[in-house]
Amino acid sequence: MAATLDVSWRNKTPPEFGHAMLQYFAFDPGYTNLNHGSYGSLPLPVIEACRAMDSEAESSPDRWIRFSYLPRLTVVRQRIAATIGAKTEECVLVPNTSHGISTVLRNIEWQKDDIIVAFSTTYNSVARTARYISDTPPHPVVSELTLTFPTTASKVVALFRDHLRRLPRKNDQKVVAIIDSIISMPAILLPWKEMVQVCKEEGVMSLIDAAHSIGQEPSLDLSTADPDFWVSNCHKWLYAKRSCAVLYVPLRNQHIIKSTFPTSDAYVSPADSTGPNFVDQFDWCATIDFVPYLSVATALDFRQWLGGENKINAYCRQMAVQGSNRLAQILGTSGMAMDPTGEMTLNMVNVHLPLPSNLQPRGVVLKKMKEKMILERNIFASIFFIQETGWWTRCSAQIWTEIGDFEKLGKVLVAICSEVEDELRAEAAEARFKSKL
Repeated sequence: MAATLDVSWRNKTPPEFGHAMLQYFAFDPGYTNLNHGSYGSLPLPVIEACRAMDSEAESSPDRWIRFSYLPRLTVVRQRIAATIGAKTEECVLVPNTSHGISTVLRNIEWQKDDIIVAFSTTYNSVARTARYISDTPPHPVVSELTLTFPTTASKVVALFRDHLRRLPRKNDQKVVAIIDSIISMPAILLPWKEMVQVCKEEGVMSLIDAAHSIGQEPSLDLSTADPDFWVSNCHKWLYAKRSCAVLYVPLRNQHIIKSTFPTSDAYVSPADSTGPNFVDQFDWCATIDFVPYLSVATALDFRQWLGGENKINAYCRQMAVQGSNRLAQILGTSGMAMDPTGEMTLNMVNVHLPLPSNLQPRGVVLKKMKEKMILERNIFASIFFIQETGWWTRCSAQIWTEIGDFEKLGKVLVAICSEVEDELRAEAAEARFKSKL
């Protein structure tokens, strides 16, 4: 049964980071969560705040929707803007990063010779959105840049600049580069701020998929970094309720975002002399549950109570590095091999798995690994495959994580990697036998 919260938490001193922090989360006591990066993990103070807002909303839906939520949303936007170093009027809330990126891409007025630059590591739904835009008239082209690991920040910047300079450019042609701030898998911090500057030098628009940034990446300062568009999930690392993300569009580019997705009843036609109304449209574009957006306020309060961004992320990064080394030791493989210097590692780490790269079919391997971890062992860290290097696990470190969690995961992975390999080889042998009958 999930824990309940003593509502006087604000007046208490927070416990030390590590397992003592589990009392402030709703996890099944038997569950070991090393996959915070996928969906986030909601603290009990935020859960209680959401319950209170749900009750308030249901007590009088008209009062809530017509009068109550908007002033609170404005405060949330102000607080998020301060957190990421932006102006309040440049920040709006959307359900998730994929939604925000789709909103931007679908608002750009594409021409036939325009180019969308993506990466081999671009998040799949975002890559698919770029492909959809390309498949739709007037058919802009998707140009993919392949990243290989291990690498360094300077190599990534040089590779990116070279790729942009090799594009077939024409007069009045738009080029939009979709750049991960932190790649999902493998978990690697890209030098996105430097890449934004390269975009400016090369006349390219920058769209930053910052799904993992807010709450994990320090010193965002978007006013200085100055991307053309930037979107980050608040429900991953910031402790807000799913689903909630911030879309940052600097004032100079708000004319590009002509409509929300779906279109708001506050939409203003470009032909109308009143001009665009960026924030108004996002304040209300459909009847939705506004509680996740408003949960950001309590999430930020909770993070301040814990000691603030620097304290939280210093612990998480230290635990990620130490934990990955211990996990690699148990698995007999390598930790942080994709980022040998550590300059591109934050609170998520990648560790090589002792699974043969030629183990097939990969979809079955992945399915078996997930089932054995979640359904049989009640523990999880993400599993992924890279063509050049094989199978990996991505582990997220959080304020409740201890080295023992990585050790537990290591023992589980040693066992299930062996089980999966044996099962698939037995199934392949059986299939060959049957084929000869």
